[in-house]
Amino acid sequence: MSDLGDVAWPPEPIRTERLVLREPEARDRVTFIEMLASPEVHAYLGGPRPRDELEREMPEVPERWPGSLVVELDGAMIGQILLRGATGHRRPAAAGKADLGYLFLPKAWGQGYAAEACAAALDWFDGALPGEPVVLTTQSANVGSMRLAAKLGFTEVERFQAWDAEQWLGLRPPAR
Repeated sequence: MSDLGDVAWPPEPIRTERLVLREPEARDRVTFIEMLASPEVHAYLGGPRPRDELEREMPEVPERWPGSLVVELDGAMIGQILLRGATGHRRPAAAGKADLGYLFLPKAWGQGYAAEACAAALDWFDGALPGEPVVLTTQSANVGSMRLAAKLGFTEVERFQAWDAEQWLGLRPPAR
């Protein structure tokens, strides 16, 4: 799977009890910059990018490509869900599968938003691409992310060294 295949994109907004998952819009640019420049958000992702660099390089409508969904709470962006093909993944267990990623602003942490948004995105994925497994990779030091992965149904496939840290690779089997 190099992308999301023949899936029509973007999907209609995905609604949960508290959240809306939708395609990125120009109004989200400031929040994307805040998220990508945040040392807390990027503690396990190689560190933040310089804000001035992001201001210069970020397009008017950021991250607008198949698989990128903004997570919105009460009309404001609080995070991003990423579903993409893991074709460039160096681990054989992940090759050819969809990869789930997520970023949330620190003010949204600890309230169940990531679990709610990821579960909704995975439900949509199961309907759009039935029978497809999903992988998730995180640093094993990121205990919160590993806890979320388990809650979402991912089980450990392997641990490996990359980017100067131990990584955890989980697999979520296809929905039945």
